[in-house]
Amino acid sequence: MTRDYLKRILKARVYDVAIESPLSEAMALSRRLRRQVLLKREDMQPVFSFKLRGAYNKIAGLTEEERALGVLTASAGNHAQGVALAAQRLGIRAVIVMPIMAPRIKVEAVRARGAEVVLEGDNYDAAYAHARRLSETQGLPFIHPYDDPDVIAGQGTIGMEILKQHPSDIEAIFVPVGGGGLIAGIALYVKSLRPDIRIIGVEPADADALARSLKEGSRVLLDHVGTFADGVAVRQVGREPFRIARRLVDEVLVVSNDAICAAIKDVFEDTRSIVEPSGALAVAGLKAYAAAHPGDRPLIAIASGANMNFDRLRHVAERAELGERREVVFAATIPEVPGSFRKFCSLIGERNISEFNYRYAGPALAHVFVGIQVGEGDDAHELFTTLTHAGYDILDLTDNEMAKLHVRHLVGGRCPVDDEIVYRFEFPDRPGALMAFLNAMGRDWNISLFHYRNHGADYGRVLIGMQVPAAERKRLPAFLETLGMDYQEETENPAYRLFLR
Repeated sequence: MTRDYLKRILKARVYDVAIESPLSEAMALSRRLRRQVLLKREDMQPVFSFKLRGAYNKIAGLTEEERALGVLTASAGNHAQGVALAAQRLGIRAVIVMPIMAPRIKVEAVRARGAEVVLEGDNYDAAYAHARRLSETQGLPFIHPYDDPDVIAGQGTIGMEILKQHPSDIEAIFVPVGGGGLIAGIALYVKSLRPDIRIIGVEPADADALARSLKEGSRVLLDHVGTFADGVAVRQVGREPFRIARRLVDEVLVVSNDAICAAIKDVFEDTRSIVEPSGALAVAGLKAYAAAHPGDRPLIAIASGANMNFDRLRHVAERAELGERREVVFAATIPEVPGSFRKFCSLIGERNISEFNYRYAGPALAHVFVGIQVGEGDDAHELFTTLTHAGYDILDLTDNEMAKLHVRHLVGGRCPVDDEIVYRFEFPDRPGALMAFLNAMGRDWNISLFHYRNHGADYGRVLIGMQVPAAERKRLPAFLETLGMDYQEETENPAYRLFLR
């Protein structure tokens, strides 16, 4: 099997459209991690993603009869651009089904290549199912984004380039994982020539299909995937990539969206380029690995793409400091007396205050919501220790999603209602989604709290409080299940009880 794939990779027709992307050192990140970090710059490809390699290799190998029919695919964006470019170069028709939530920059880039775009479904899997139906009804060859030997071989040329560009020592190569075609191709080539090099996959915590599948020993179908890293938002890895990964992938790391945001910032500081979340995924995994495995051998991360909507940068900037642990968010309880603020701030010292929210709520004690930029090492711990020893009650909210997404924007909104229940909802954020959510909530209970923020193409996130009398609470769970949305009760969340209750 490996020998056949090696031949496919060596013969892959990718350089008609792709460049041999640079393998460049991330100088600032290398200094911070105290070991050489190299970035494989697939974000510099003509479509700003590695995906054109596999797409072109597959389409170039079609028969004349198949080309005459045209091609069809489903993609969240990057594979779509690769197929559109390949079809444009080869002069054939391309029909591409993309999720409604696909970043606008990707949709427009596909259309600019002359492809016919069909927007369908809230995620890749829904788009894929629709594309399969179209393939059957229209008779068009389907170009799979990852579960195809020719596509895998095309992506495998990245591994071939890495060994050519850096023939000396390498400890590990970190690869973003969605459907698995990229990691399968790289692993096949690298492990056949350099089995000592570790191949490590990286997935978001809310789209970890390969990690779970390897643990279970069979392909797992996720109930839900997050779409922040839309390029890897796949519910199930491909059959062929999984077969290869079980044998050749050494480990799969799972990272948070905050860590991905921090990695986007890291890449920007080293390259002045802004990669998309899935493009920074491998860097986030590399950093986590380096922290857990000190050493001095080189590490390589695949910077896989740079197709991100500009309006998502606000969310990335907000969360990058948290992901890097350079900012802590916490609640502090201080006496409601003159001079309290001044004394509290004096204990913070020279650290930069990024956020300070307060509103009078009573004559005895004040609860303040604070964001502080901290240094490396134990600076956050030292800050909390100083404040605690000075007599302040401190509640660390750095990992509290409700506090970071909602409460920080609502401080001062305390409400004296006794029958309020609070829930946090997520739903696909597309035009009209918020109104659909409000209509779905019905009119049975009064809404006493509501907070929503748009995060670009991410899921819509709403914090909602409803006044539900005790006698009616038994029927609330059944009603919430009918909404078909992800939700979590937050009534006992300490951030809510401190600032909003």
